[in-house]
Amino acid sequence: MFPLSHMLKAFVRTGTLKVIDADGREHVFAGSPSPTVTMRLTDRSLYHKLFLNPELHAGEAYMDGRMSFENGSTIRDFLTLFSLNRSSLATYPLQSVLKRISRGVKRFQQANPVGKAQRNVAHHYDLGNDFYKLFLDKGMQYSCAYFINDDDTLEEAQQNKLRLIASKLQLKPGLKILDIGSGWGDLALYLAAMEDVDVTGVTLSKEQHALSNEKARRAGLSHRVRFELLDYRKVDKRFDRIVSVGMFEHVGVHHYGEFFAKINALLDDDGLMVLHSIGKMSPPGTASPWLRKYIFPGAYSPALSEVFPVVEQNSLWVTDLEFLRLHYAKTLNHWHRRFVANRARIAAMYDERFCRMFEFYLISAETMFTSGSQLVFHMQLARKRDAAPIVRDYITDLQRHYRLQEAECLKVLKGTELTPA
Repeated sequence: MFPLSHMLKAFVRTGTLKVIDADGREHVFAGSPSPTVTMRLTDRSLYHKLFLNPELHAGEAYMDGRMSFENGSTIRDFLTLFSLNRSSLATYPLQSVLKRISRGVKRFQQANPVGKAQRNVAHHYDLGNDFYKLFLDKGMQYSCAYFINDDDTLEEAQQNKLRLIASKLQLKPGLKILDIGSGWGDLALYLAAMEDVDVTGVTLSKEQHALSNEKARRAGLSHRVRFELLDYRKVDKRFDRIVSVGMFEHVGVHHYGEFFAKINALLDDDGLMVLHSIGKMSPPGTASPWLRKYIFPGAYSPALSEVFPVVEQNSLWVTDLEFLRLHYAKTLNHWHRRFVANRARIAAMYDERFCRMFEFYLISAETMFTSGSQLVFHMQLARKRDAAPIVRDYITDLQRHYRLQEAECLKVLKGTELTPA
């Protein structure tokens, strides 16, 4: 087990990790009394692999079944323990050196030029609509929901999120709206159902593009809502409003200048943009190597210190900023519970290794919002300082107003919902 055992002694400061090695010997690494996790490793090569790159090889070992858990322990228990001790791992000498090297090459890790960006998106978002409808809400929203009450259903919380974003966009009849990274179309359709606006959504996912346009047709909104299979950098019209939800994470730090310059060019002089993105409260770093390899190639959740300077350089006003700190943890927990409920069907679609991979992703992401540094931010941007009201009460007032209108809106969108077959 050496040198892995040496690193684990330094790693476990909170809780206890019991490791049963490939020869059946038990090794105990103890910090504070709880939690306790029992892990079994069945492959001796993992001793060195986990020592050199634990974030990559722990995920791979779980996917392949070479890492398992016993005595009532689960992968959730292990990932919670990992998250609670993450900072002590980062200060271990070898890991500290490797982190510095990784930060030095993150330009290449996050390269998302036109063309490659579409391939990166297809890796995850084109897994198939039948798969995603097994764990997302009925509207197929694959981003952080907004839980006004702890007992909100996933559908209610996603509706809350749409309402919150709409209020920050200040909808008015006749507005032309661009939705960058439009997903399966629910936000664009909601905006058009709530107000007489014209919405163009752009996505790089072929699966999302096809289904979004079908949903617009079914809702009777095709004349005011359209979705294009297009990189946002190729859009050449100007808009009164721009919104982007869950797409900025795929831009890459070294493309931020390009992104905000394009926003400035596309936004009308009196226009507003709302940017919804995962970020973090810690200093700049790199994405998990396992997440980059298996889930989101080229993706990265930025530190706020990496975003604000580029906004300033592109002469944009930040007219409002809001943080959703625990809402994504709640969202991911809902997704995981629905994933587990449909696990047998998903295994039949793909295989057991895929299920373990996706399970690892959903739970590890949740822990980053409960005990790690991640959060979600809403940044409202404008070219003029007075494009939005100078007192933010309007956001609350508009949410109340839109809630009263939603009964009719939901009737329009009811026919677009997808439920598991």
